[in-house]
Amino acid sequence: MPLNRDFIGRSFPPSDPYEVSRVKIREFADAIGDGNPIYRDPEAAKAAGHPDVIAPPTFPIVVSLGNPALADPALGLNYAMVVHGEQRFEYTRPVRAGDVLVCTSTITEIRSIGNNEKMVVETEIATPEGEPVCKTYNTIVERGA
Repeated sequence: MPLNRDFIGRSFPPSDPYEVSRVKIREFADAIGDGNPIYRDPEAAKAAGHPDVIAPPTFPIVVSLGNPALADPALGLNYAMVVHGEQRFEYTRPVRAGDVLVCTSTITEIRSIGNNEKMVVETEIATPEGEPVCKTYNTIVERGA
């Protein structure tokens, strides 16, 4: 069944705040196999010009995982048939240990590609005070819709 096109352009309320910790950054770096010391060692991060350890470039996917856009049953998304299409990030500044971040997501595209449905979700990640940190673009494909 096609995804509900009424969701194109729909924005969702900001997520609950996510507190970024050194531990979460280290665990993520370990999971992706990146041994860069600026993800683990505060002194290495400071030597590189950062106030504390920073997160690897793909870390914001962790912050944006609780995306309410995908959970609304009226969208018609069948999670069992979803595959990852693409993701990219545009940074204003790195994600740092100690950050508190919120996500605001908007569905910007839904279209059919053969028997599949493609959906693009853009997510603004910022501090609760409104300081922009990064923007994510997440493309998912529902196979055989």
